[in-house]
Amino acid sequence: MTQTNNRMPVGIPYIIGNELAERFSYYGMRAILVVFMTQYLAMSNAEATIWYHEFSIAVYATPFLGALLSDIFLGKYRTIILLSLVYCAGHVVLAVNETREGLALGLGLIAMGSGGIKPCVSAHLGDQFQADKSHLLERVYGYFYLSINVGAFVSTLLTPWLLESLGPNVAFGIPGLLMFLATFIFWLGRDRFVSIKPAGRRFFAEAFAGDGLRAMGKLAVIYFGFIAFFWSLFDQTASTWVIQAQDGLMDKTINLGFTSFTLLPSQIQAMNPLFILLLVPTFTFLIYPFVRRYVRVAPMRKICAGLFLAASSFFLIGWVQAGMDAGESRSIGWQFLAYLILTAAEVMVSITALEFAYTQAPNAMKSFLLSFYLLSVSLGNVITTVVNHAIIEPLTPTAIETGADTRVLFDDISGFQVGQKIDITGESGAVIIAADGSEQALGGTYLVESIDPNAGALILMNVQREHIQTRGVVADAANVSTYSLSGANYFYFFAWLTVAAAALFMVVSRFFTEKQYIQSLDDAENAPA
Repeated sequence: MTQTNNRMPVGIPYIIGNELAERFSYYGMRAILVVFMTQYLAMSNAEATIWYHEFSIAVYATPFLGALLSDIFLGKYRTIILLSLVYCAGHVVLAVNETREGLALGLGLIAMGSGGIKPCVSAHLGDQFQADKSHLLERVYGYFYLSINVGAFVSTLLTPWLLESLGPNVAFGIPGLLMFLATFIFWLGRDRFVSIKPAGRRFFAEAFAGDGLRAMGKLAVIYFGFIAFFWSLFDQTASTWVIQAQDGLMDKTINLGFTSFTLLPSQIQAMNPLFILLLVPTFTFLIYPFVRRYVRVAPMRKICAGLFLAASSFFLIGWVQAGMDAGESRSIGWQFLAYLILTAAEVMVSITALEFAYTQAPNAMKSFLLSFYLLSVSLGNVITTVVNHAIIEPLTPTAIETGADTRVLFDDISGFQVGQKIDITGESGAVIIAADGSEQALGGTYLVESIDPNAGALILMNVQREHIQTRGVVADAANVSTYSLSGANYFYFFAWLTVAAAALFMVVSRFFTEKQYIQSLDDAENAPA
């Protein structure tokens, strides 16, 4: 009988410290992406949303490559160090090159580095625990998730302010410095880690044996068939929720009675890591123990309940958007509540799935099967990207007129309405003249301020609902489009999609059986005393 040991492995502080700094770098950079693309690169809402989610697809698809490199060839430690350097290079590119080309190259390198190390770091954490300490896994994965969210909370508040005050070079540069720090912290722990040898040919033998095939099949159904829908909602907090917060009808002032302050649209994302810090211990020490008095708190039940909760957060965001669609002001406080609901869902879905992917994976396949969990995030972003591509509806205006009013003319304007989104993409050639005299290219997403039926014209305003004055001649290269699914209906669509997935999961999860695998020191190439 194996005796229990309550002492944490000596390498854990280096892994947690690395994760905290790395998550600061990632979430700080991610927090300002949509604002940078829409305000500095003049992208439309749809274009910025698609770029953001295509980046997320890459971030969470490349874990397969990192996992194979780790499990077969290099081992987890060497893979993490190598790809962390690629990750650092991506941050450098973003900090020094403020163009679409620089954005594409920088995000590509970050996707390769960040995605490649993801399954390795999570699996490397679990490798530090042998059978006598396996009871500590749930606790340490909670600590791991807390470190992620401490870094995310601080960086999500700080980097939008850096972008607003000091510009993109500094705003992207500070996260880059934190990624260099993360790599250094991990290197410092090199002699304190239990480092599992790469499996080599044994990986293929175990992967295609009975246990390996069964584990891959079961986890693929759960992650790709169901948890992907959770991520299709969750990752929109950094895209469509930010875009909603940019609307001039969203009141971003928080009044606490004794003080008040105004948030930047992208800073609202800090609510997620803040709520994680509050909800992880609440669920661990209060909610789960209370519920266990009456029913078994199984992983499948946590995930199912989390899917329904996630859908409810989007119903709430849809209700907020419906009021704004009707011209009513809404408080950013409603997004606070939606974040609270969605974060509770994240605790039940994401933390459970992360721990579950490690314990259900045969020993030679830990990183590889953890990449299944991460690939579910990628597939969730595929869902969002496909929908956002599909809803773009090209328009054919007869002209775009600049001046004191910015007008888009059509032969028939009967189908348009005030507040409708109009995108102008491509090289327009015209510029917007701001109140302070500064200029920026006419391009991105605008709203219909009013309709002139006599001239067949739509008069445009910006997303802050300010009238825009322009000058110049609009080039033929400019494309005009709108959305076939927009406003509240957009959010309701994703909410009902996830409700359907959760209902089906209730049925499928009844047939899932668990089998736990824990690493042994026999597989280690080094282990501290």
